[in-house]
Amino acid sequence: MIAWTERLEGRAGPGAPVVDLALTDRVGGSSPAPYATAGGAGGLNLGSHVGDDPALVVANRTAVAAALGLPTDRLVVANQVHGARVVQVDGPWVGAPADADALVTTSTELALAVLVADCVPVLLAAPDDGVVAVAHAGRPGMAAGVVPAAVSAMRDLGARHVVARLGPSVCGRCYEVPLDLREQVAASQPASRTVTWTGTPALDVAAGVLQQLAELDVPVRQLPGCTRESDSLYSYRRDGRTGRFAGVAVLRSAGSGT
Repeated sequence: MIAWTERLEGRAGPGAPVVDLALTDRVGGSSPAPYATAGGAGGLNLGSHVGDDPALVVANRTAVAAALGLPTDRLVVANQVHGARVVQVDGPWVGAPADADALVTTSTELALAVLVADCVPVLLAAPDDGVVAVAHAGRPGMAAGVVPAAVSAMRDLGARHVVARLGPSVCGRCYEVPLDLREQVAASQPASRTVTWTGTPALDVAAGVLQQLAELDVPVRQLPGCTRESDSLYSYRRDGRTGRFAGVAVLRSAGSGT
């Protein structure tokens, strides 16, 4: 369920807000095939737009929220559209989720979640300044600048010391694209230009995101793993119809022990 976590503490020391980051996998949920685990057990699909039973998606999201010590409505997911729009969130959605590919907040005990199945989940934190954000960086979003837009939104809210974590995504060796598309994207993000295992044109979206963060002076750590190569993660490139796993960022109030 929760495959990785990290707590980031600011320089202010004890009594200051902290940030909890997390990544889920496909294990420990209720969804049947094709969202189940490789072994056939219920899968932790968190995507409501992929054909899964809505009630099971809610159950899966409730389980993740509980693992984070939060009510279900405090797990906030946007309607991701492969763009660069950033929305500031102050609490649970009222009405339909916003169309956006990045979320930012200064509110505590609110889990911002980004859903992926090959795209790069980008988790951004400024614990010193009480700001967190998440971004959904697929090829279109990376090229459109969703990650720089999220960092800019954080800085507009007073974030001075932003750090980033990139979750697993499809690696460049597994992401074959037409040559003209690769060159179009690489014209603005040269680091994304690569080739597959067989030498055909490919894109490394995570490398493009790393380049963008370096240009913004944001320290970053990329977590290992390729979604297409890992049965514990959902991959659209590998499976076609599949679920979504999540990257999550939570700003915790001072002294939180969660």
